[in-house]
Amino acid sequence: MLPPPPADLGPSFFWDGRATSLEQQVLMPIADPTEMGLGHGEMVARLSAVSGYRQYFSEVYGSEAITMDHVAAAIADYVRTRKSGNAPFDRWSYARDSGAVSEQAKLGFDVFSFKGRCGMCHVGFNFSDGRFHNLGVGWDSHSQTFLDQGRAAVSHEPHDVGAFKTPGLREVSKRAPYMHDGSLATLREVVEFYNRGGIQNPRRSPRLAPLGLTTKEIDAVVAFLQTLNGEGYLDSPPRYYPR
Repeated sequence: MLPPPPADLGPSFFWDGRATSLEQQVLMPIADPTEMGLGHGEMVARLSAVSGYRQYFSEVYGSEAITMDHVAAAIADYVRTRKSGNAPFDRWSYARDSGAVSEQAKLGFDVFSFKGRCGMCHVGFNFSDGRFHNLGVGWDSHSQTFLDQGRAAVSHEPHDVGAFKTPGLREVSKRAPYMHDGSLATLREVVEFYNRGGIQNPRRSPRLAPLGLTTKEIDAVVAFLQTLNGEGYLDSPPRYYPR
């Protein structure tokens, strides 16, 4: 028997959930030395030096002053407009268009929901429970440790070692490689990984177990996942930037 689900964790971002709002999330890659490597103070100074931004900040925030909080709020609100929908799956599942997806994809959704047990964690419109699970990814059997502590680095709870957030599956076929460390190159490899029951370790999620999927069923699940590519999030880049 599976343990009861934990209490609602609220929103979280990044694989380990270290950010609890989009405003926090959008600032972190800017300062991260492995990403943009730009200190927040330097970011504000650079933007403040561009006179063309002052009008926009004045219109939105009532002041020409550019602050870290205002930059975070602006970027976060833009990110909130990046939504994917009206995918072939949506037209089949919600609009009842029987021809929107292939028969193989329909079988794949059935396997995903039942025999594959994927819907235990990949739930809702975005196909994510927003929680953290230990799949064994990154486990070193020789040292008996994880290369990345996962959620435990944030929660400092032993049971969170090696646990990472369930990713949403919208646009998933465009997001290779997969898993938090990019260790799986294709969607088929991901389905095969789950079919094996993940990687055994002392804290592996009790939700994982070998699934016994056939080659046909694995192919079908991959076909279903490819129907989650939608629309509504694409836009054209600006023709010019403030100077």
